[in-house]
Amino acid sequence: LPLLISPSFPHAMADCKRPWEIPDLSTVPTSSLVEEIQRRLRCKREPERRIVLIGPPGAGKGTQAPSLAKEYCICRVAMGDLLRNAIVSSSPIAKKARDAMDAGELVGDDVVIDLLKEKLQEPQCRRGFVLDGFPRTVNQARKLDDMLGQSSKTLDNAIELQVSKRTIIERVSGRLIHRKSGRAYHPKFHPPVVAGKDDITGEHLIHRTDDNPDLLRKRYETYGTFTGGVLKYYENQGKLGKINGDQPVKSVFSDLLKYIRGSDVCKKS
Repeated sequence: LPLLISPSFPHAMADCKRPWEIPDLSTVPTSSLVEEIQRRLRCKREPERRIVLIGPPGAGKGTQAPSLAKEYCICRVAMGDLLRNAIVSSSPIAKKARDAMDAGELVGDDVVIDLLKEKLQEPQCRRGFVLDGFPRTVNQARKLDDMLGQSSKTLDNAIELQVSKRTIIERVSGRLIHRKSGRAYHPKFHPPVVAGKDDITGEHLIHRTDDNPDLLRKRYETYGTFTGGVLKYYENQGKLGKINGDQPVKSVFSDLLKYIRGSDVCKKS
């Protein structure tokens, strides 16, 4: 039978949500489209990969994690972003998270684990993940191993970004964040293409209220107190790598790729 369409059909459709609608790619440069197709084809050949990035606030985790996620076709999970997004619900758990963050302290394991379990079930995390800001305690590291073990998976790499306190304070005091994605910028170290705007979406960047020198010093000390055990935990497993995070962004990323590729070779030998 022929499909009958009333004169008002286009207008009616304009008011409907059409998740199947193909986006307009006419303004996207051909070179960018080809690059993305090549990346997706390469993704098919990439093995599953599960990575943890460890480092104090301002070490560069928020800058390097998205790049690693794109390189290895995995999802980036920023625990800080998950916690901040959960806060808007005003639930009792969200209040506990808010109180801890406002005081510059770490959030309790139960809150963190509940959010992480939910996130890792999403389709984009199926091939693996890079965790930014988790685990922060040995208990969390063990829980992560237990969770992965339930599906016969293991963590591949735990990588510490080593950065001096002076560098961290300088970096974070001027840090700008894209709220939805967690992408991080800095006017000096990693400036956006357009000042104050996210490179991908063009949306406004924000300066987090907890990115101030006094809270940073407290967070740095809290990080050292809790994370030393995590580093030892992964070192005992033979999974810990250390990268000089004081370098320029591109140099840090290059060293990360070299380390991960080197660990792949070691596993095969």
